[in-house]
Amino acid sequence: QLQLVESGGGLVQPGGSLRLSCSASRFTLNYYAIAWFRQAPGKEREGVSCISSGSGKTNYADSVLGRFTISRDNAKNTVYLQMNSLKPEDTAVYYCAGDTYHYYCSGYESTPYGSWGQGTQVTVSS
Repeated sequence: QLQLVESGGGLVQPGGSLRLSCSASRFTLNYYAIAWFRQAPGKEREGVSCISSGSGKTNYADSVLGRFTISRDNAKNTVYLQMNSLKPEDTAVYYCAGDTYHYYCSGYESTPYGSWGQGTQVTVSS
C-alpha cells in the first residue's frame, strides 16, 4: 500500500494560512485519489477534501469550501492542502489517505482507504 507522510502543521492565528503536504515513496500519487481528513478531540473524523487521479477533479467539505485548496505537484509526487482564512474550529489533526484501489473522489468521506499518514496537528488560536 501507499506510504504517506504529512507535514506542514503548526500553530496559526485565526485568519492565517498553512499549507499541508502529503508525500509518498514507492508510489506515484497521480495514479490514485488522495484525500485529506481531520479529527478534532472528541469529534468524529471528517472528510475535508479529495483530488482524483489523472484530471485532478477536486471535492471539498462545505465547511472548508472557498477557504481550502487541494492540489498536486506531480514532479514532487506531493499533494498539498492550502488552508486560508483559518478558524479555531479548523483545529484538528489532519491526515492524508489513499490506496491503490481508489481513483476517484465520489464518496471519499466514507471511503475505507487502506493507507493513512501519521497525521499533522493544526492549531488555530490567538
